[in-house]
Order: sequence, then structure tokens, then C-alpha cells
Amino acid sequence: MRIVRVDKEPDSYGILENDKVILLKEGETFLYGLNEVKLLPPCIPSKAICVGLNYKDHIEEMGDKIPEEPTLFIKPSTAVIGPDDYIILPEMSRRVDYEGELAVVIGRKAKNVSIEEAKNYILGYTIANDVTARDLQAKDGQWTRAKSFDTFLPIGPWIVTDLDPTSLNITTYVNGEVKQKSNTKYLIFNVFKLVSFISHIMTLNPGDVILTGTPSGVGPLKSGDVVTIEIEGIGKLTNRVK
Repeated sequence: MRIVRVDKEPDSYGILENDKVILLKEGETFLYGLNEVKLLPPCIPSKAICVGLNYKDHIEEMGDKIPEEPTLFIKPSTAVIGPDDYIILPEMSRRVDYEGELAVVIGRKAKNVSIEEAKNYILGYTIANDVTARDLQAKDGQWTRAKSFDTFLPIGPWIVTDLDPTSLNITTYVNGEVKQKSNTKYLIFNVFKLVSFISHIMTLNPGDVILTGTPSGVGPLKSGDVVTIEIEGIGKLTNRVK
């Protein structure tokens, strides 16, 4: 099942079937063509918990060491944008990078869950772009400023509920050119380990998202670029840059 959030009445959740959006409102069913609605971010997270350094090849390109435990940081909800929205390059940065990632969407309140139980707390999966001001990340030493600008968290286009996240191809394109290409089977800490680990630190609320990390091939964006992230079994998330 594909869950969407669209700009109808005023913002509605629905199901996408064969390019038709099915909305349920007060016992009535409304049907729209996919081209008749604007897709919004498919969830409204209270927080986005992100995992750095979770693919070995990305760790090598960044000159870091493989961590013993997941390396975590948080993006604010104000960074979230949806499909086809613009990524805005901030004036205080001279290098802003794309980072294509699989994102986990939490379905129910999770605290201190085991790895074996973790799947029962997952609503589904979507695509995320962990946009990063790379020069500010290096300058600050910690990552909050570099990761938190408005528009620095595109997610979408929908949430897929019936998906095995353990071996999915992930590809990032900039202006149609392949920049990142990997598979989630190369994650150092897999989805279920991450949900369990994070839930032992903080309570995960419905709609929260976990970004699982990016593979190698990160690079800069410039105004006018079109960045697309494709994940097997989910689809494509496209955003323009200005």
C-alpha cells in the first residue's frame, strides 16, 4: 500500500492505487487523478533522526572510521519539504550537498523496543534527501547548523507499507547523471537495529522519520540543478535547487 498526503480539504491522507488517489472524509470517498493533486511530504514528523556514517564506502570517502554504534543527529521539522518543492541554497554556505537515503516512518509510539519487535513499530518507508551544507559541517565540527536549514529535508513521494528494507537498490541522479548507486544490504546498522537503538534513547512518535544513512558519491548542488533519488520498491523523489 502507498500512503500519500495531498493538498485537498485542506491537507488529506489517502491511498494511491494505479495513479488514482483515494481519500476518505467523514465516511465519503473522494477520487482524484495523481495529476489533479499536489503531493505533500507524506508525514509530518515531530523529529527526523538521522544516521551518519552507515555505509562503509561513504565512511571511506569522508575519511572517517566505522563507528561502534550508530552516529546520530536530528533535523528539525521545519526542514521538511515534499516532492517537486525547491531546495533553497542558503547565503551563508558555499557548498551544499545531496545525500540520498532510505527513510523509515514510525507507525506507533516506540520506547525501548527490541530489534525483533522493531518491525511492529514501522508504518513504512519513504525516500529522503539529507541536504547538507558541507562547508559548515566541517567548520562547526558538529552538524546541527549544516543539516538544519529550511528545505534541507525533502521526503516523499509516498509511504510504502509492504516493503522489505533489507536489500533495496538506491540511486541518486543530478540532472539525469548517476551520482550515487548502492543497496541497503550494505548498511552497517540495518533498519531494525536503528529503530531499536534510537528507541532506547528517545521516544519515537507516529510520523517520526529515521534517515538510515547515505552511500558514497555525495557532491555539491548548484542553482538550477534537478536532484532525483530512486529507491527500489518505492519510486522517485525529485526536487529542484535555487
